[in-house]
Amino acid sequence: MLPKMLLSLLALCAALARADAAFLARPDVQRYIDEQVAAGVLTRPELEAVFANVELKPNIISIMDRPSTARPWYQFRPNFYSERLMGEGVAFWQANEDALRRAEQQYHVAPEMIVAIIGIETRYGGNTGSFRLADALSTLAFDYPRRAAFFRDELTELLLLARSENVNALSLKGSYAGAMGLPQFMPSSFRKWAVDFDGDGHRDIWGNRVDAIGSVGNYFQLHGWLGGDDVVVPAEVTPGAALDKLLADKFNLHYSVAELRAMGVSPLAPVRDDAKAVLFALEVAPGEMRYWLGLNNFYTITRYNKSTLYAMVAHELAQEIRNRYLAARFAATPAP
Repeated sequence: MLPKMLLSLLALCAALARADAAFLARPDVQRYIDEQVAAGVLTRPELEAVFANVELKPNIISIMDRPSTARPWYQFRPNFYSERLMGEGVAFWQANEDALRRAEQQYHVAPEMIVAIIGIETRYGGNTGSFRLADALSTLAFDYPRRAAFFRDELTELLLLARSENVNALSLKGSYAGAMGLPQFMPSSFRKWAVDFDGDGHRDIWGNRVDAIGSVGNYFQLHGWLGGDDVVVPAEVTPGAALDKLLADKFNLHYSVAELRAMGVSPLAPVRDDAKAVLFALEVAPGEMRYWLGLNNFYTITRYNKSTLYAMVAHELAQEIRNRYLAARFAATPAP
């Protein structure tokens, strides 16, 4: 007679097998397979091999449906502008100086910005996500109607990524929403902007820091980063300015600084009148608002994550990491 524990294990395996088979047989999954095969994108055997082994994760739907409450700046900032990320950021820069220097030369993106982004996204690789991406994206693609079209596209991109990089799609892991590796690229972003920065024939943003650094640099350059330009300047707003209209335009560069001046927005630091800018506000303390002009490079950061909070903390973290990195280098330089 088989031990009770072994019987329980066999029963669990059988249940999982039935669940996998049921998922593969679902009409919506079969339609997706038919569409991909008809388009010549993927073959039926490779699709069936993945979907026969997918395990749906209903808890992901619960996470996605949680009410989102935007935190004010004074609560958001300490989570990322922290001693931990600053210290680990300096150490990451010191350990990857050659790759960061080369990324700056090739993509004209400041090393501190690349370091800050990787720190905010995954704590320099310390938390890249534990979900199998095929499970997460299949769950969202077929059981999350609100954004099913987006996640089906990302699922397709994941399968194409696995083919091009010659890896098993079921082996790739990331966040519950499908973001991957040190920089947390979605599969479509990986296919467009990830680079093989060390020349080994693979784009590995999971375990290869050099590829992750180059990929972030490439992303920023191709989204308009201007090397050496400012990111933000503080501003003040004249009473009566069309404040609501300007703040509602927070992710666009529709106005020049000169045009914003004419609308009652005055920069508090030198900036070219012809520079494009966007006005944004942050609640720096309960009930206390301050204003900034986000310039071209601020806009580029919001292409990485569409949040003024994210863009501002990335900029501030980058500046502090740079200050500490330079101070450490100076301290280590022998006196003449």
